[in-house]
Order: sequence, then structure tokens, then C-alpha cells
Amino acid sequence: MKKIIFDTDIGSDIDDALALAYLLNEPECDLLGITTVSGCPVERAKLVSAICRSVGRYDIPIYPGMEGPFIGKQWQPKVPQAEKLCNWEHEKEYPMYEAVEFMRRTIRENPGEITLLAVGPMTNVATLFAIDPEIPLLLEGLVLMCGMFDETVTKPEWNAKCDWVATAGIYSKNIKLHRSYGLNVTLQLTFSADEVKEKFTGSVMRSVRDFSDTWFQKATKMIFHDPLAAMAVFHPEVCTYKRGNVKVDVSNPDTLGRTLFEERNDGMHEIAVTVDKDKFFELYLNTVNK
Repeated sequence: MKKIIFDTDIGSDIDDALALAYLLNEPECDLLGITTVSGCPVERAKLVSAICRSVGRYDIPIYPGMEGPFIGKQWQPKVPQAEKLCNWEHEKEYPMYEAVEFMRRTIRENPGEITLLAVGPMTNVATLFAIDPEIPLLLEGLVLMCGMFDETVTKPEWNAKCDWVATAGIYSKNIKLHRSYGLNVTLQLTFSADEVKEKFTGSVMRSVRDFSDTWFQKATKMIFHDPLAAMAVFHPEVCTYKRGNVKVDVSNPDTLGRTLFEERNDGMHEIAVTVDKDKFFELYLNTVNK
């Protein structure tokens, strides 16, 4: 069993819900707790609760986390999928201002055993590392859906952009396993609305299908950004990797948060460079449709 803390901005893009569904059904996942980040973190926590409770998981601690970025505007102040909460039982009250302390305490109680899986803006994670600088050394790994590792693309990836100061902070840390799944691989993994209706048959996907109706009001496809990062914690072989150093643009106003990768054998970071699409979807669907 792998011990996981899941840090998510669920409720904006649908892919966070897809990742949570996977984690709930993955037999090797010991999900120690879930923290939310970005605008309206309590509403995001309610979405987490709805998906967990839909399959009888009342045991997972859920903590609303940091709402705004360190510097600059809030890029995702609303939670569109929250409009569907009326359809699902969910917890209404949450411990406030305790998310980062929950992460800190839990990691210290399980030194070297926890993978921190972060798939939203990096505000919670960067705050954790700033408050307790030893935490990066106590993790088994930090796995991120973050970045775009294609030097021809200058537009920063969304998670990296939403709190570029936090993004720069986490990439400055040396961690046993520091691995990123960027848009260069995740954009290859898509489903249409019809494919969702046809292929999401498991009980954990009932709530996800409902939330996806809101997503498809404005989108023509869902992209499996966050599920790739989640699955690869347990099945890293779905991707191939390069080692090197990631630097984050903190100076150009037009590209704040852009991730730049330099390949080095002694680098601090690993990035995914290819993904086996058929293997990914086989593993994902077999897991969530149990």
C-alpha cells in the first residue's frame, strides 16, 4: 500500500474528480487525507466529500486549504461543478485553517512513507515547505500535475500560472522523488461526452458523470491531466521520463509560471516525456469500473 495525501483544486476542471475516483478504487492506495486549494476551498471540499460518500468512504479526512495565491490575482475564484452538490450527500462543516498543519503533522508521523500528490495550484504545498523546511526530506515523493515541458510553447500551464511564486518555491526543493506530469503528455489523453457515458460504468463514476455534465456545458472533451499523475504513482511505467532541473519563470509578466527544463543526469527533477495511451486507459477504466 502506498500512503497518499491528495492536494486538489477539484471543481474547476473535471480531471480532479477523475483522479479522485481513481484513487478511491486503486487497491494499493492508502489515502490518508485530502486537502483543497484555490478559490472557494470549502466548496471544493464539499465536492470531494460528495464523491467519497457516494461510495461509502466516510473515513478520509478532508481539509479546505489556502484560497488565494501568494501574489497576484485569483485565476479561478468560482467552483462551477458545485452547482451539482444538491444531488449528492456531502459533509457541510470542515476544520478550517488546518490543511497545511494536517499535511505537516501526517508527514512527520510517517517519515519517508508518504507521496504528496498535488494537482492544483501549488499554494498549499509551498506554504507547507515554507513553514517546515524539513518536510521535503521526509517525503517518499512529490508527484505533480504541473508544467508544460515543450520549449516551443511559451504559455504557462494553468496550475503553474495560478500561483507562480508557489510553483517556483516547490521546484527549488530537493526531494527523493520529484516528478512532474505536464501538458506535453496529458494533452494526449481525452474523452468525448459520448465516451464518458459509454465507458464510465463503475459506481464511483456516478457522481463524476453528474459533475461532468457541468464541464461539458462549455467543453467538448475532458482531458485526463490529473488522473495520469495519480495513476503513475502506482504504475509509473505508463510513461517514460527524463531527469534534469526545472526552472520557473518569475520575471517576465507575460509568461509567469512557465516551466523550463534542462536535462541533466544529476538533476533534481523527473518529467514525463511520453505516455502509453492504450495502457493508461486500460488501467484507468479497469480500476474505476470495478
